[in-house]
Amino acid sequence: MLLPEPRGPLSRALIDALGADDPSLLPLPEDIGDIADALADDDLQLALWTCYELHYRGFDEVDDLWEWQPDLIALRLGLEGEVLAALHREVRVPSSDRPVAERLRALVDGDDGPSLSRFVQTRATADQFAEFVVHRSLYQLKEADPHTWAIPRLSGRAKAALVEIQVDEYGNGQLHRMHSELFRTLLRELDLSDEYAAYVDAVPGITLAISNVMSLFGLRRDLRGAIVGHLAAYEMTSSTPCRRYAKGLRRLGGSDAACAFYDEHVTADALHEQLAMHDLCGGLAEAEPDLAEDIVFGAAACLHVDNRFAAYVLGRWDDRTTSLRAPVRPAPRLAHVS
Repeated sequence: MLLPEPRGPLSRALIDALGADDPSLLPLPEDIGDIADALADDDLQLALWTCYELHYRGFDEVDDLWEWQPDLIALRLGLEGEVLAALHREVRVPSSDRPVAERLRALVDGDDGPSLSRFVQTRATADQFAEFVVHRSLYQLKEADPHTWAIPRLSGRAKAALVEIQVDEYGNGQLHRMHSELFRTLLRELDLSDEYAAYVDAVPGITLAISNVMSLFGLRRDLRGAIVGHLAAYEMTSSTPCRRYAKGLRRLGGSDAACAFYDEHVTADALHEQLAMHDLCGGLAEAEPDLAEDIVFGAAACLHVDNRFAAYVLGRWDDRTTSLRAPVRPAPRLAHVS
């Protein structure tokens, strides 16, 4: 994978430092400055995504030793601080003495964010569906990986539940059933690139934030409660939207092979919902009661960022313009219907 194109002073300095193999070129944490909207800021989110990718696939021209370069980690902590501060400002989680599973259920049931899935099911054009898939490719091609960071940080019932969920995400050891591979098939069926992070330069900051929040929660032990709460919210809100996405794709002429990714999630995530809510989150809260608030915060943060993403995309489409930073070519296998 090649380094992405910079989007501002932070990402430019970081990418220059990585490309030149010169830590002295890195921006300092104090260079971050005032960020008006950290969750949507193109420069900040790309810089943070680039830092995180050193923990995943890395970059062709970057030495793997950069993963733990001390000055880069200091920069990453500064970027993470901006994102966490934004989440704590924008996400309000009322305290409660109810069981964590009940709080998660109430949180998801009370979510009234914009429904991107309903629009895609009934109204999206072929070009808009292709755009949606491009956005989602940044996470779906590494689906499950950010949440897997939590496995060695858990024990007992919570750990067993997370492992059971993740085994399904990775196709029970069968390559063709891995969810990331099913998404790769979807990309190919739409004549889009199935290369990892192929569209990083095309997506806006709020799309990168979806992946970045997962990595932020997953890579830090102090946020282990937040990452399991995030996973629970993700699983609890996936089954119905995936059914709608499948219907929208079939409405546009998508093949069964293209729809397989969504069809799989309709069934799998309905089962994962109960595991994540009761055994994963409930088990962790039982073992470590002090993490209850973090668990609910992680779930609320998941919903909040997804809602901001949906509002952004729908707003751009309402304005009859692309939701991407750079347009991608249409998916010619789909019918261009309105």
